[in-house]
Amino acid sequence: MPEVYLTRQGFEKLREDLERLKTVERRRISKAIEEARQQGDISENAEYDAAKDAQAHCEKRIADLEAKLVQVRIIENENIPKDKIFIGAIVTLKDLETDEEIKYMLVSPEESNYEENKISILSPIGKGLMGHEAGKILEIKVPAGTLRYKILKIERP
Repeated sequence: MPEVYLTRQGFEKLREDLERLKTVERRRISKAIEEARQQGDISENAEYDAAKDAQAHCEKRIADLEAKLVQVRIIENENIPKDKIFIGAIVTLKDLETDEEIKYMLVSPEESNYEENKISILSPIGKGLMGHEAGKILEIKVPAGTLRYKILKIERP
């Protein structure tokens, strides 16, 4: 499995998610299974089937998180140039069509969260920004068309 690059914050979030799944969710699902069993015949018990599905989903997520956390490489420890856009950079852009300023943090797919303006380095915008420096004007093809941005500033947290 390839290395998973995360910020320290992203690593802590995955670790907390894993802990929550192992403690809180496992107990909740186990209780739901037990309650469904007490209703009688489990062969045609929708609550039991739903609880078992939830258990399988939870266990798969736990296994996935454990596998990722073993492969994590925290990017704050990397020797990444500060004058170009790479993973972990906070980028301020100017949309040349709307004159709007946008700020994104480029992160791994595991950390991406559009509501927090954290975009994946594998997304169309993330790929289009990678390796460029402040002052550059870019045209980035996305499913909805072409975006035109000017890179105003590159920061590191």
